[in-house]
Amino acid sequence: MALIKAFAALRPLPEVAGRVASVPYDVVDASEARVLAKGCPHSFLHIIRPEIDLNPGIDEYDSAVYNKGAENLHCFAMGDYSCQEVAPALYLYRLRMGEHEQIGIYGLVSVEEYKRGIILKHENTRPPKVADRTKHILAQRAHAEPVILMFRDDASVTSLVTEATEGEPLFDFTAEDGIQHTIWKFSDHEPVLEAFADVSALYIGDGHHRCEAAWQAWSEQRLPDSDFFPAVCFPVSNMYIMPYNRVVRVPDVRELIEKIGSLGVLEKASGREVPAARGEVSLYADGAWHTITLPPTRRSGVADGLDVARLGEFILEPFLGIIDQRTDPNITFIGGSRGVEGLVNHVDQTPGTVAFSMFETSMDQLLDVSDAGELMPPKSTWFEPKLRSGLLIHRF
Repeated sequence: MALIKAFAALRPLPEVAGRVASVPYDVVDASEARVLAKGCPHSFLHIIRPEIDLNPGIDEYDSAVYNKGAENLHCFAMGDYSCQEVAPALYLYRLRMGEHEQIGIYGLVSVEEYKRGIILKHENTRPPKVADRTKHILAQRAHAEPVILMFRDDASVTSLVTEATEGEPLFDFTAEDGIQHTIWKFSDHEPVLEAFADVSALYIGDGHHRCEAAWQAWSEQRLPDSDFFPAVCFPVSNMYIMPYNRVVRVPDVRELIEKIGSLGVLEKASGREVPAARGEVSLYADGAWHTITLPPTRRSGVADGLDVARLGEFILEPFLGIIDQRTDPNITFIGGSRGVEGLVNHVDQTPGTVAFSMFETSMDQLLDVSDAGELMPPKSTWFEPKLRSGLLIHRF
């Protein structure tokens, strides 16, 4: 069974929640975070991206960055626009993006269950990013941002969620990107804990590095109450996955096109910038779009059948020598929310690069890979909408 736990959250006051809440740390770089936080002293980016308050040239892994994050969190906790809950509670978090709506339970989950595989991952993590988040957790004595977890739909849990959303929300605001964020506090969370006992496993949707960092922080210092970290747990039927696209630096663009053409799978696209179906990839190179039909994998794993894996097997590995997409400096990942415009702009401004526009990984594929104990290639899924950080913080 998967354990979820109530907690006493540090949170902003409702009237300033929209000004405090920020995008997660990993969807913006330091320069983008500076722009977003400019003129916004309450923005949570000052805590999860504290380098924005230091000299622009500072290394993001400098010890001064972690100290500044701890200082900024202390100021937030002591400020007149935040409060510390006394009693533990569970919460509901609803996201609305256009016609899409998803509602999840916001509580704490166990680092032990993550390590035991009750919380299942589908991607490997990059050690520098894990070390970075671990240092932030230990410096701040807090888990400042929740991860997205998923569970197979459960009728009892769904019934309790529906009832709770009929009450008055704690927070309700629409962010600058048009996504509505609403949070309720359960008046009685014990029935939720009982219903959740029937959930056998949780699946990581977004936050692999934060999950691993939570485990590392606990392992290093074993601080009281640091063995649980915050997550919003959504039923899988609620989730919306977008593709995670790739921009790759290549030695010779035309030579690459010729090599792909030699496979007999390449054709000039007639105005199509995104794949029409699973098994197709759209390639942008030299100002034109092409369609690649990926051959069936010759490998035996569940994850090997994914489009992102087959792209590696037939193109990135043999033609470009990109064996480990996690560490190769010649590959850049572009989230699906940036659209094909993000790919075109990146390639047009960076000579010697090409873009691969992917078809999204399905939820069934994610669950199958996770259940098989396998791992996808890095950046195989991009979930939208994203949670906002800074609304409910777990301090220890």
